Amino acid sequence: MSDEDAHIVDPDVDLAVPQQRAELRRAPWTTLGAISAGGVLGSLARYQITVAFPHRPDAFGWATWGINVSGCLLIGVLMVAITEVWRAHRLVRPFLGVGVLGGFTTFSTHVIEAQASLEAGAAGTGLLYLAATLAGALVAVYTGAKLTRLAFRRGGGRS
Repeated sequence: MSDEDAHIVDPDVDLAVPQQRAELRRAPWTTLGAISAGGVLGSLARYQITVAFPHRPDAFGWATWGINVSGCLLIGVLMVAITEVWRAHRLVRPFLGVGVLGGFTTFSTHVIEAQASLEAGAAGTGLLYLAATLAGALVAVYTGAKLTRLAFRRGGGRS
């Protein structure tokens, strides 16, 4: 990878494949626009949920936990749907996956809330919160992917 390509951070792109490299050069602004628009929507949804369900620093952050777990479930569903079930427009993954669901999930806030629990003297709650978020997120992605594959295996193939 050249220094020019080093700024590209997309694990689904193999820069050794000329077609994928050319696609990135052709439309980076539309991709960034899709990510930005989706990120606004996902972040606003997350913000509204955390405002509706606040918690004390020494309490378990159920709103953020639910956001992260449900967002990961949807990421599992989305990735199977657009890579194995449907032929999606090239901006669907950047808009929904990176933008909406990336803006919706908030692992940085999860760490800050765990730190706040520790500082409030609730080390057990903070550590439980860290572990439950990691475990819940991983199980959710796996479950979303597995259930989507199962649903479409029964209903038919790729469209």
